[in-house]
Amino acid sequence: MFETSRRRRNPKWNQTENFTGYLFMMPTILVLGTFVVLPILYAVFLALHKVQLLSDIKYEFIGFGNFTQLVEDERVWIALRNTAQYVAIVVPTQTILALVLAITLNSGIRGKNWWRILYFLPTVTSSAVLTLIFMWIYNTDGLLNDFLAWVGLPTYNWLGDPAVALKGIMIMNIWSTAPFYMVIYLAALQDIPQTLYEAAELDGASGWGRFIHITIPFLQPVTFFVVTVGVIGTFQLFDQSYIFSGGTGGPNNATLTVVLLIYQAVFRNLQMGYAAAVAFLLAAVIIAITLIQRRIFGGERI
Repeated sequence: MFETSRRRRNPKWNQTENFTGYLFMMPTILVLGTFVVLPILYAVFLALHKVQLLSDIKYEFIGFGNFTQLVEDERVWIALRNTAQYVAIVVPTQTILALVLAITLNSGIRGKNWWRILYFLPTVTSSAVLTLIFMWIYNTDGLLNDFLAWVGLPTYNWLGDPAVALKGIMIMNIWSTAPFYMVIYLAALQDIPQTLYEAAELDGASGWGRFIHITIPFLQPVTFFVVTVGVIGTFQLFDQSYIFSGGTGGPNNATLTVVLLIYQAVFRNLQMGYAAAVAFLLAAVIIAITLIQRRIFGGERI
């Protein structure tokens, strides 16, 4: 003990300890610096420049010109509105559906292992493959319209009607992502002590009362995680929108999302600086919503 105290008072020993600590941290620092910090700094650099990609790459400093163009670009606000509508519908729906599926599987139904596999299959299927399958289902003479006509309901041009095109993507993503969050909820449900439910039942609490006063409070940190990850994932919607519209965001910009707009700015219009400015707008929106969710769900207790 005396030896340890003497070493701590020795400046050379402290320097050696600090150097050893940084040496062990160096691989992580290099990875984060190379793949996180440097790309962010380069994106800031691009956002303040007009970039010429053809022939020789040239950078022209324009200050906040890209951000001024962003505010004046009507397609940016269309993409934000579409993305916000998508997030507002998909995230609550997939969260509630995931919770319902988890509670169902946790209730001890027969063949629950087979039900788990069946529910989880859409999550492990390629997103591009699922999109192509749903495009076939949504076709004007596809499976969905045949079913609607068979039950006497009106049919739709799911791929070509601006009023329903984005809704079709919503349905597909809710169906394919809810099982992933179901697994998270299922693990959390199995960690809730059964003695709490037994004590509440002895006190005369109903099934709904036990759900509201025991299950929901215990799942609050998990719900914060599920909603946060869901918001981040849905704001980054790209591949389904790209495949559905052929990269145009149509029909009539109905499926145009922020990430698809960034893709178009870079690979179609060759405006890397403008694309970086849109990316920073998306990052700011996601961070703001995450902070709001943290306050609502009490995420600081996680």
